[in-house]
Amino acid sequence: MAKSTPVKAAKKTVTKKAVKKAVSKTAVKKVARKKIVGKDEYVVKYEDKSGGQPQLIPIFEKIKALLLPYVKGEMKMHGGDGGKIALINDRPLVIDGRKKPGMWFVSALIQKGYVGFYYMPVYMNEPVRKQLQPELLKCLKGKACFYIKKDDPVIYAQIKDALKIGFADYRKRGWL
Repeated sequence: MAKSTPVKAAKKTVTKKAVKKAVSKTAVKKVARKKIVGKDEYVVKYEDKSGGQPQLIPIFEKIKALLLPYVKGEMKMHGGDGGKIALINDRPLVIDGRKKPGMWFVSALIQKGYVGFYYMPVYMNEPVRKQLQPELLKCLKGKACFYIKKDDPVIYAQIKDALKIGFADYRKRGWL
């Protein structure tokens, strides 16, 4: 009588690299993306499933009003409806030898619990950051994103000053 040997189940070993790859593929699908469609057309894909909160709409509108004086020359306003707005310089630029179709200045977006104020002059630019007031810097949650959660006239005044500083910096660099 022949002995039967038990069949071992094949174990699938999962490496850390495979886990990272699987996570990154699913994360890429969920991440909001912005695309440059044509020379003069920007499409911002973002769907906030929360729809924003009603108390954030006045904050968004006040930030939008602060941006209006900067819509001049090559600086164009994109959006403005649906809780999202962006100020973009549509002129093609060459920065560090790389061609750019335009340069984002600022944008605002109603999120679930705050209005995201995305101020690009402060991104990787320590001299501009040092000129900002401490109350506004308390709202900074990343490299260029400020969480504006309450209707505060002090914050609006500091945003207005920051816009002047950033506009002057962009102009000094030749981006406007």
